[in-house]
Amino acid sequence: MSTELAATPRLLGAVLIVTLLSACAPQSSNAASAAPVVAASAERAPNALVRGLPDFANLVEQVGPAVVNVTVIEKRQRNPLQRFGAPGGEDDDPFSDFFRQFQGQPRENQPRDNTPEEGVGSGFIVSSDGYILTNTHVVDNATRVIVRLTDRREFQAKVIGSDDKSDVALLKIDAKNLPTVKIGDPSKLRPGEWVLAIGSPFNFQNSATAGIVSALGREVPNATNYNYVNFIQTDVAVNPGNSGGPLFNLYGEVVGINSQIYSNTGSYAGLSFAIPIDIANSVREQLQATGHVTRGRIGVGIQPVTAALAESYGLDRPRGAAVSTIDDGGPADKAGLKLEDVILSVNARKIERSSEVPALIAAIHPGATAELEVWRGKGIKRINVVVEELKDKATVAKTGGGGASSDKLEKLGLSVRELTAQEKTQLHTNGSLVVTETDGPAAEAGLRSGDVILGANRTAVNSIAQLREAVKQAGRALALLVQSNKVQRIVTIQTQ
Repeated sequence: MSTELAATPRLLGAVLIVTLLSACAPQSSNAASAAPVVAASAERAPNALVRGLPDFANLVEQVGPAVVNVTVIEKRQRNPLQRFGAPGGEDDDPFSDFFRQFQGQPRENQPRDNTPEEGVGSGFIVSSDGYILTNTHVVDNATRVIVRLTDRREFQAKVIGSDDKSDVALLKIDAKNLPTVKIGDPSKLRPGEWVLAIGSPFNFQNSATAGIVSALGREVPNATNYNYVNFIQTDVAVNPGNSGGPLFNLYGEVVGINSQIYSNTGSYAGLSFAIPIDIANSVREQLQATGHVTRGRIGVGIQPVTAALAESYGLDRPRGAAVSTIDDGGPADKAGLKLEDVILSVNARKIERSSEVPALIAAIHPGATAELEVWRGKGIKRINVVVEELKDKATVAKTGGGGASSDKLEKLGLSVRELTAQEKTQLHTNGSLVVTETDGPAAEAGLRSGDVILGANRTAVNSIAQLREAVKQAGRALALLVQSNKVQRIVTIQTQ
């Protein structure tokens, strides 16, 4: 169960989340000033080690003054769970007790009026004239935001802008000569490296916790919003109220924004996730300049390359992102990208996992060119795609039993029949074969009744005879391109 480190005890505490994109950019010039930058020396010498372990005391003293407490006043929502995508009312949702526990109020004491409530998160100062980064879910629906500094001064903050897709928000307070953080480079992080978090867990302001980087480029399971963020995973103890606070390396540089935990209880359970600061800083610069974020798109749907899929495509190992859909007339379509191409790199950046692609594409300015290296037909091709702006966007019908009789491919555990012309029109599909029943390998691969088969091993399939021939020619795995609920995907079935 993945949950946001929401303000405490605010009713935006936990949320189920998913994959989208942002950019790498240098620190904005707004961060430069004569005010002190609370970071380690320019020589990047880490703090002294004590018996082989880092001494965090000096580091906390140096960077702590730039970390702030963010208190939020908002109107209580009648049914806060619906905001997080719960299908029904709070009594119908099986996770409602969990959400209430995470938000700090037991079910029997949960208010049901619209009186204001107070929540707490964290943030950090990125410019001496008062710009502050935090999480979107900390300030979402706020009627008033109060920032408290370590010297106990308080300021009412203005929300300059927020971005749901990255969970990054930018605040501004009316102050000068403030201490600021130094922005680091998360691409230099390595698993096993020490990191430090400072924030306001459960409203205990400027609490410091330390740990190591557990992994990089993480997709957070059960995500629903953050498709453009590949998280930094750590074992740093963070809890509700840490949201929006900084994650520092040993050089006193911010490398991430603490945003998520993975927990069955709503409190720290050993897994925490931070937004890489390069993504957050790019969002911050756009919010500061225009109040909104612009992202690029090329008009494709992608999915992971499994071991079976890599073998069927002749790849040396699982890597890259398999193209499962292409928008008609979109940038990728115009550039000549084809279904079942495997994207191996974007602008010379090698792709290991499919989750890396959305962030890289989104970071490209609309109108610029994305240079793609793709695997096609057991060879590499290079395709240039002109990126266009991503616009926010606000099923295959079940087939009846009156069609032709099904034909079963015993080797796959798959029964199919040919679609009538009327059915193809109703289903809005160019495919000719529909799945009527699955078991064995086909069921294990995720194929379901009602899926329409479009191709097999990169070749269009328009008849049962063609499908049987594709099965015959396949090696240990058969890659089927199928249409499910108006979405195309690649399903790999083990044939041996």
